[in-house]
Amino acid sequence: MKRIPGTFLTASLLCLAFFPFASPAAEEARLGASLDELLAYARQHNPELAAQRLEAEAARERIAPASALPDPKFQVELMDFTNAMSGGSTSLLPGEVGQTRYRVIQPLPFYGKRDVQGEVAGAMAGQATRSSDAAVLDVEARIKIAYTRYYQAAGQAVIVGEALSLVEALGRLVETRYSVGLVPQQDVLQAHSEVTSLKLDLVDIERRRRDAAAQLNAELPRRANAPLASPQSLPAVPERIAFDALVDKAGAASPELARERLGVDAATGNRELVRLNRYPDFALGLTNNRPKNGKDNWDLMLEVNIPLQQSSRRAQEREAEHRLNAAQSRVSAAEARLHGRLGETLAAFEASSDKARLLRHTLLPQSRANLEAAQAAYETGRANFNTLIEAERQVLRSRLALLDADSEIRIRHAELERLAGAPL
Repeated sequence: MKRIPGTFLTASLLCLAFFPFASPAAEEARLGASLDELLAYARQHNPELAAQRLEAEAARERIAPASALPDPKFQVELMDFTNAMSGGSTSLLPGEVGQTRYRVIQPLPFYGKRDVQGEVAGAMAGQATRSSDAAVLDVEARIKIAYTRYYQAAGQAVIVGEALSLVEALGRLVETRYSVGLVPQQDVLQAHSEVTSLKLDLVDIERRRRDAAAQLNAELPRRANAPLASPQSLPAVPERIAFDALVDKAGAASPELARERLGVDAATGNRELVRLNRYPDFALGLTNNRPKNGKDNWDLMLEVNIPLQQSSRRAQEREAEHRLNAAQSRVSAAEARLHGRLGETLAAFEASSDKARLLRHTLLPQSRANLEAAQAAYETGRANFNTLIEAERQVLRSRLALLDADSEIRIRHAELERLAGAPL
């Protein structure tokens, strides 16, 4: 076997040390630490967003054809193809019949129709774009909510894990005091029961964490069990949001409202197009006549359709008017629906903010002070074990409630951004 030179082996080890090969799983596991990278990944890879973007691009491509002139028509007419006038034989070849006519016809819609058709197509393309924007907001809101749930479960695991460590330490203290006859056996059994209860809570928290991770992966999209990095922090949110400013921002940026308003534009254009159908369309034709035994000559033709079916057109105009009124009513309904949802979500956001403030600055400090007092009293024999455990439970409940309130604030904030159509 050939020996590898020492210098080559040393260089190889240095390359591996400074340029390690990362496995795909390791690269994938880095995703999930921050919300911004998850949103960026979804914008690039989510098929729902890709489909909406392509639909919007397809709708924009309809604008130019809608306002273009109709294609011209070309006709070849073989006059006297039996050659009965000239006494020849039947033929289907141009120039071998009595007369050959070459005609080009260009349809010409009435003035203004093409412009209106382009405006209607533009409004419909705008609706498709607003639908794409709404899809982006929906996906981003779902990712923000799933990330918050994922962070919440991870935080619950930390809090309950710390409580478990504390109770286990208390359990060891109880066992020591029981061994010297200072406390009854019931305290030891209760400490063990509390430890088991917290371990059961951790099992349930792990289930919620996996559920949140699966939902988060589904929105990106990735396979449900794809690894995610531990979430680092929740996004910052404002302490207060003014309802009037929120309504103004939603009125200017909401894709839902914009889509309905563009529906009014499209319905207005359709009404104008139906009205223009009262007037005739035209066609201009140019014909080159080539007799078999004569000189070429030219004909000019003007064709006009006669809009006689006025009762049918009036019915179409009434239909277009009703559709316009319906589109305007949909705008009013969308505004009322949006304002109601904004008010409801903002109320929940403010309630969660107030709850978090009370928990963080009042209840949690009080619970911790109570736990410290209960520990000191228990060690000196002035309090029983039930008092100590209840104080520990109060701290645990307060910390979990604060985490839940902070998470709920972010969830409501994400919903408000989706409704408003812009960052807040």
